[in-house]
Amino acid sequence: METSFDPRDQEAYDALQSKLVPLWSSIDHLNTDEQTIVVVPSADIDVELSASELQAYEERYLFLLFLLRQPRARMVYVTGQAIHPDIVDYYLDLLPGVIQSNARKRLFFVSPMEARFRPLSRKLLDRPQLIARIKTLIPNPDRAHLVPFMTTWDDRELAMRLGIPMYGADPAHAAYGTKTEGRRLFAEAEVPHPRGREAVRSRGDVVDALIALRTEVPGLARAIVKHNEGVSGFGNAIVDLSPLGADATADDVDRLLDALPVDPHVGGVAGYLATLEREGGIVEEMVDGEVIASPSVQLRITPLGNVELLSTHDQILGGASGQVFMGSRFPADPGYARQISASARQVGERLAHRRVIGRFALDYIVVRRPDGTWDDYAIEVNLRKGGTTHPFLTLQFLTDGAYDEGRAVFVAPDGTEKHYVAADHVTVDGLAALTPQDLLELALIRNMHFDQTRLVGPVFHMLSAMPTHGFVGVTCVGDSADDAQERYDRVLTFLSEETDRLSR
Repeated sequence: METSFDPRDQEAYDALQSKLVPLWSSIDHLNTDEQTIVVVPSADIDVELSASELQAYEERYLFLLFLLRQPRARMVYVTGQAIHPDIVDYYLDLLPGVIQSNARKRLFFVSPMEARFRPLSRKLLDRPQLIARIKTLIPNPDRAHLVPFMTTWDDRELAMRLGIPMYGADPAHAAYGTKTEGRRLFAEAEVPHPRGREAVRSRGDVVDALIALRTEVPGLARAIVKHNEGVSGFGNAIVDLSPLGADATADDVDRLLDALPVDPHVGGVAGYLATLEREGGIVEEMVDGEVIASPSVQLRITPLGNVELLSTHDQILGGASGQVFMGSRFPADPGYARQISASARQVGERLAHRRVIGRFALDYIVVRRPDGTWDDYAIEVNLRKGGTTHPFLTLQFLTDGAYDEGRAVFVAPDGTEKHYVAADHVTVDGLAALTPQDLLELALIRNMHFDQTRLVGPVFHMLSAMPTHGFVGVTCVGDSADDAQERYDRVLTFLSEETDRLSR
């Protein structure tokens, strides 16, 4: 009979997590220590995706296969449905200095083969036999850990059932990653952030917050409403206040909410407000300026409690609201990268004091002053891996380089700087006509692949999304910001030319 686990048993979970401390040297860098890495890229989000989209997001973290460069590392990688072997081969072929057959012997794929939209960790928990199979693939539970995506209570229970610690924030700390608690952390750390209100839970609360903001910021043209647990910009809705006169009433403000430009995935305005009532949210001013950017800072808190700054990015935003994460440029503009890094550390220290561990990111808005300096505003804490995690770790694992916080640049072992442009949703007309195998063969013919000698070129991801959804992800590495952008543009040209050729 299966042992019962209470995922909220804090004492049992803390005892399990204590195993991470002696393991840290193994998960920190390339070495020859024995370890098993169990990857479960489970997503629990408000936006409903199709099963094929969900599969593509689960495959987005296949860059973790590069950890198999460690000669005694084993990996168990779990996805909702099976991954095509050609996609696996693509990543293994990128491994420098490793015999592919040896890496493959240490790699194990597990799948519940369930094509429904629900968190992957829940699919596993409903299948005790599958959990038992994963346990047989872990030779030594004292030398293993779970790598989740969002660290929910389901992920925590999965770690307890597997008997291995989880490298990521305890879901008991999840509130620190909400928009409301983010604003409170910024205030505590004395980090600049937009004026606004947190703990908003109803349409009436939104109206009251907007009226208060207009009083505080006379002439405010736009404000933004955000769900507490929205990810990648989904859950954000911009309110256009410009039609309101100086004597506007609460009813006038309320009517504006009927035209909220919400993402279609969230169920219209009624669905958007229902989610707000369920999970809460914030209302804050839209920061404006002639030159404005949306950078982010990535950090981690180690099991030893150390705060480490990993990278900075300039986010590429789009979608109907202009708030949806589409991609990133790395590193962030040096004009403000060091400035926001110092600010992010202040927040990181407060999270470390609360015993939070794992990777997280802070998003910012920066506005250039007339004298060329920048004002920065922290806008949210993402207490999880995010859209900048996979391209950065792809670069780091392939080059063995590191981000130099003082210089705000990434440096490869040979001393050269590396930059990239990355996107998850590269689309061109007719792309759905290509299979992953087609793209990889054409990329080889057209020299659209990562050059392991010069450490430049494109690395594709989310390949399985192409045939059904007509998009693919790519990280284009170059020796400068311009070089990386040029390589990204070349990929777009390559895809357009090949799809045009097929349509003729």
